[in-house]
Amino acid sequence: MKIAFTTSDGSMIDQHFGQCENFQIWEIGPDQAGFIETVTTDPHGSDEEDRIAARARILADCAIVYTMQIGGPAAAKLVAQKIHPMKTNTEVSLPETVAKLQEVLRGNPPPWLRKAMNKGQVAVSFEEE
Repeated sequence: MKIAFTTSDGSMIDQHFGQCENFQIWEIGPDQAGFIETVTTDPHGSDEEDRIAARARILADCAIVYTMQIGGPAAAKLVAQKIHPMKTNTEVSLPETVAKLQEVLRGNPPPWLRKAMNKGQVAVSFEEE
């Protein structure tokens, strides 16, 4: 699954969602994890609502966003796009966060994480006619 991180240097999750200049996107699974790309948050619109919407759009493929801080309206906008915001509250190591997440994925992930892992997959149901 794709996960975005708010980081200034690639090693620490140390940025506020609404103030970061770019996001690092990683592909993370139980056995492998790797950096994919950095996406830049160009100025979008003149008000906070437009900036939040633009950030949510560029992260549309991500299942989770790890950030040091995020406001309620921004978190709600992400959740509406089926992106799970994870707030760390303090600066934390990005590589350690990736390793801990992989450990959880190898075990029995909580329901919210299983749902995030399935983002983008089409659910097929068969009903009898």
